[in-house]
Amino acid sequence: MRSVTQAPSTILYCLALWLAIFSYSSTAAPYNGFNVQDALIPVKKIMQGGPPRDGIPAIDTPRFTEAIKAQFLKPDSPVIGVKVNGIAKAYPIAILNWHEVVNDTFGDQGIVVTFCPLCGTGVVYEAGHQGKILSFGVSGLLYNSDVLLYDRTTESLWSQLKSQAISGPLKGQHLVMVPSQLTSWENWQHQHPDTSVLSVNTGYRRDYSRNPYEGYETAPGLAFPVEFLSYRYHPKERVIGLLYKGVVKAYPFAELAKLGDKGMVKDWVADEQLSIKFDAGLRNARIFAGERELATINAFWFAWYAFYPDTLVFDFDSQ
Repeated sequence: MRSVTQAPSTILYCLALWLAIFSYSSTAAPYNGFNVQDALIPVKKIMQGGPPRDGIPAIDTPRFTEAIKAQFLKPDSPVIGVKVNGIAKAYPIAILNWHEVVNDTFGDQGIVVTFCPLCGTGVVYEAGHQGKILSFGVSGLLYNSDVLLYDRTTESLWSQLKSQAISGPLKGQHLVMVPSQLTSWENWQHQHPDTSVLSVNTGYRRDYSRNPYEGYETAPGLAFPVEFLSYRYHPKERVIGLLYKGVVKAYPFAELAKLGDKGMVKDWVADEQLSIKFDAGLRNARIFAGERELATINAFWFAWYAFYPDTLVFDFDSQ
């Protein structure tokens, strides 16, 4: 385990393009004006990601369209799919690449959809806290290459991959994850034909047809350093990360792909048998405890390991 960063020419180009897009200001206040005193993570490891606070604007008034009208999406376009209170919605990665946070409601329940392009992590949370619905923004800060969110009520900083406030008045508090899927538009629409989809009519002028991180997902290098790095798998190998009853475990797609046409495997976690369902064609995995789907984190291997270096790892050959 060691602190490493790599930045081949492809990554440097993507990063330079990203910084130019979001008009980075080198005169930004330290930590973008946030109070990080006595943070739960090493303050020296908190990095300026490039854009200032809210330089990547969260979507606060999301507009949706019917699936049949979402002509901007292709069948294989990646989306984060969420179903809460019987309501199904899809959030295209093409939009989340530019905004990273969507503050939304499902009926009377507040939900925040988060996405970090640098870690490939899409995580959905309940936004309710102590009877209030929190609204989140993008701090412009990173920890272990992962986005630090902030809530606008207390200006506490929240680590996406830790699901925890790491500084501010709510330091130490956790957000509750909501089951979601990072999958293809075609697959999500097939599962939920009544789904609505986040519209490109966001109120911002962005070219949602262009990916500002083109090439990053397959390149071996990282744009920012991380505390721990493992080469057991390609750094950008997809894993399903599970935090369940005190157990931390990763299910690499490279291992799940060995299932072949079976598509499902049983695994014991915290003395409970779970079902892991994997679709190799769709590169999609879900974990169930009985009939209940568990909240998981679809992430790049390097990102999961950076936060959870002691993680257990599912090994197909040891089954």
